[in-house]
Amino acid sequence: MKVEQGGTLALHGADLAATLDGEPLLPGRAFTVTTGQVIKFERPVTGLRAYLAFAGGLDVAPVLGSVACVVRDGLGGLDGEGRALASGDELRAARNELSLRKLPQAALDWQTGLSPADQETAIILPLVVGAQIAEFSGDSLYRAFNSDWAVDGRADRMGVRLTGPRLERDGAGMVSEGIPLGAVQVPADGQPIVLLNDRQTIGGYPRIGALTPLACAQLGQCVPGTRVRLAAVTPGQARRDYLRALKAWQV
Repeated sequence: MKVEQGGTLALHGADLAATLDGEPLLPGRAFTVTTGQVIKFERPVTGLRAYLAFAGGLDVAPVLGSVACVVRDGLGGLDGEGRALASGDELRAARNELSLRKLPQAALDWQTGLSPADQETAIILPLVVGAQIAEFSGDSLYRAFNSDWAVDGRADRMGVRLTGPRLERDGAGMVSEGIPLGAVQVPADGQPIVLLNDRQTIGGYPRIGALTPLACAQLGQCVPGTRVRLAAVTPGQARRDYLRALKAWQV
């Protein structure tokens, strides 16, 4: 990406071996750029998704109050039609601000822990049980929480499929219900789908519960093939973990 206008940017999320004119750019930090400089992303070192922020936001006409781009639904983005970025597109900052900031070390350490470079054991994903969990067989529930699952290649902002042992439910059809962040749906093939930020509002598949917000953040950084394991936690424990992580992010 070639810089056409100087300003302040910030990089966070996964470490994709980013460089600015050949010099390494580490996630979790703001940096200034000048006209003619080049930002490159090479390959995932840890994690999968990185975020490049512009001081003052982007100069893009909002759609439904947001400048986010949803390709699947054809909403937002540079032209308002939900088109993915293409070669030659220009991203312009709404304001030319200079604001160099850095996340606290505790937040940087927490982010690094989301996506270890070498995965010797399965990543633990805390899950608050509920919904239709009582309708699944005992054997299925044992397998659900005592087996490794693999992150499938079919993953986007709507959800991530997990592949592993088949989960079976004893129950009739159900009326569609509201879907929270992290809901773990189990369709007819018995392979869970974890629903994320761009999930639908309601769904009719049975659920064994929902991942905690922190577990969703961790799952979003898992490359296909990553081994994960579900671990039941109480709502109180999930809340305490979330508040502790939130405190680490306070600047």
